[in-house]
Amino acid sequence: MKKLIGFLRLTRPANIVTAISDILAGAAIAGYSGSMPELSALLLLILATIGLYGGGVVFNDVFDAALDRIERPERPIPSGLITEKEGTFLGASLLIIGIAAAFGRAAYPSGIIAFVIALAALIYDKWGKHQFILGPLNMGLCRGLNLLLGISLVPDVLFRFGHFAVIPVIYIAAITMISRGEVHGGKSKTILFAGFLYLVVIVSILYVSIGQGNSVYAVFFLVILAILIYVPLLKAFQAPIGRNIGRAVRAGVLALIVMNASWAAAFGALYLALFIVLLLPVSILLAKLFAVT
Repeated sequence: MKKLIGFLRLTRPANIVTAISDILAGAAIAGYSGSMPELSALLLLILATIGLYGGGVVFNDVFDAALDRIERPERPIPSGLITEKEGTFLGASLLIIGIAAAFGRAAYPSGIIAFVIALAALIYDKWGKHQFILGPLNMGLCRGLNLLLGISLVPDVLFRFGHFAVIPVIYIAAITMISRGEVHGGKSKTILFAGFLYLVVIVSILYVSIGQGNSVYAVFFLVILAILIYVPLLKAFQAPIGRNIGRAVRAGVLALIVMNASWAAAFGALYLALFIVLLLPVSILLAKLFAVT
């Protein structure tokens, strides 16, 4: 049982729920109709993101094993609960499942996007996160591609709406910048810039919703998003110590679900937006049981 819990801890279940919300937001942007063929394809894409995100965060711990023995000895690998070999096998298996599920929906764009997500995640885990500027962009790219994976539910609209993937890149880049101070504390200037990037994201989604004629729906979710991310961010700005920064990062990750609900609302998919929001308490519950990073 301890071994199983250790494997679950490696996959960051609360984070995976936020990745599922990416797919649902992408489906809303693509004009998901709820038909049985689309539902079947959507479920495969959800399975794909579970594998891709889970595999990516597992390899993050595998590559960080030596450093975690010093900074985070309680994690499954440095604590000895899971061996590096077991972690590598789990991570590789999840990535393969993710890519196979994406190709399994009989749409090559989805499979190709999934492969690129896996590659981008591994590059970040091994090299990207150590780069001051490219690191946050690399991590953001993984999320942007995940939104594209959801949009690929209807491949024909990829070129029409694919540029929206830039928005989650900006959002995750902001979180990644903040997260660098989780252990030793951070800088107020970095937190302030991250707050500006959050504002860019909110204004961008609002702009899209106005163009789609659904701003009334979107504003409701965007206000919730702003409250969720800015309250802990303000505390971290005032006192940029590790504990406060960790809370700001956790809030930013969990609020991804509300950001994705905002996307759905911006495209008039109100019921899907409400369903996405229902994932938030699930993610919060899992966050109490497993780490959120």
